[in-house]
Amino acid sequence: MDAPSGSPPPEARTRRSRGRRSQELAAHLFMSPWLIGLALVTAAPMLASLYLSFTDYNIMSSPRFVGLDNFVRMAGDARFWSSARVTSLYVLVSVPLQLAFALLLALVLDRGLRGLSIYRSAYYLPSLLGSSVAVAVLWKQIFGQEGLVNQALDLVGIQGGNWLQNPDSALWTLIILNVWTFGSPMVIFLAGLRQIPEELYEAARVDGASQLRMFRHITIPLLTPIVFFNLILQTIGSFQAFTQAHVVSGGTGGPVDSTLFYTLYIYQQAFVNFDMGYASALAWVLLLAIAVITAVHFTLSRYWVFYGD
Repeated sequence: MDAPSGSPPPEARTRRSRGRRSQELAAHLFMSPWLIGLALVTAAPMLASLYLSFTDYNIMSSPRFVGLDNFVRMAGDARFWSSARVTSLYVLVSVPLQLAFALLLALVLDRGLRGLSIYRSAYYLPSLLGSSVAVAVLWKQIFGQEGLVNQALDLVGIQGGNWLQNPDSALWTLIILNVWTFGSPMVIFLAGLRQIPEELYEAARVDGASQLRMFRHITIPLLTPIVFFNLILQTIGSFQAFTQAHVVSGGTGGPVDSTLFYTLYIYQQAFVNFDMGYASALAWVLLLAIAVITAVHFTLSRYWVFYGD
C-alpha cells in the first residue's frame, strides 16, 4: 500500500527515528559522568547518612539501630543549642551586612570607573579566598594579641586585647571575615545594575527626582530579584561555614563555645568523638533547617520581590 500523500516514505521515517535514538544515546553518554557522580558521590552518601542518623555507630563496630534516640538526645544537648545559637547569630548579622556592603560597592563601581575589570577582580578575590585555611590563619594573626588591629589601636593610644580569646568578641571577628568576602554578591549586583534601563533614570531626572528617590523607587525595586538570589546563596553558605571557626579556635569552638559553629560541632561529634550516628542526625537537622528557611524566604519573596510582571 502506498504511503499517504504528503507523508515521508517509510525509509525516511526509519532514518529519522534512528537519528533521534543516536542523538539521545549521545546525550545520555555525555550526561553519564554527572549522573554517576550524582549517584555515587551525592545520593549514596546522603542515603547512608540518613540510615546512620537512626543508629548508634562509632566506626569500630557495626551500626546498631536506635530509632529516634539521636534526635531526642539533641533536646538535652547544651552544646547543640549553643552551636545553633552561634550559627544563627552569625547568619542573621553577617549576611545582611555583607549584602549591604556588596551593594554599596556595586553602586560605586557602576559609575563607570576606569579599569573597572581590575577593581572587579580585586574585590572578587576575597570571595575566592575567604573560606580558605590561609585566610583564616591570616585572620588569626590580624586579631591576635600582637596582631595588626592592636598595633593600629596602639597608634591612637588604645589598649587592645586578644580579640579571638575574648568570648564577647571572638564571633564578631568571624562576622567581619564573612562581610569581607563580599566579592561574589557584589559582582552579581553589578551585573543586575547594568540591566536596569537608563531610560527610567532619565525620565525620573526630567520629573525632578533626586538620587535618593531614584535609588528607592527604581534601583531597589528592579534589583530585588538579584537581592533575593544573593540572599538565598549567602544564607545557605553562611549556615555551612566551617573552616574559619575551625582554624581560629583550633577546632574547639572556643573560647567558651563562642565560635562553635553548627558544622564544627558536627565535625567534633563525627571525627573527634567518632559518634557517627549522632553526627549524621545533626547533619540532617541542619539540612532540614536550611530547607525550611529557604522555603520561608521563597514564601515571603512574593511580597517584596518585583519581577516586572
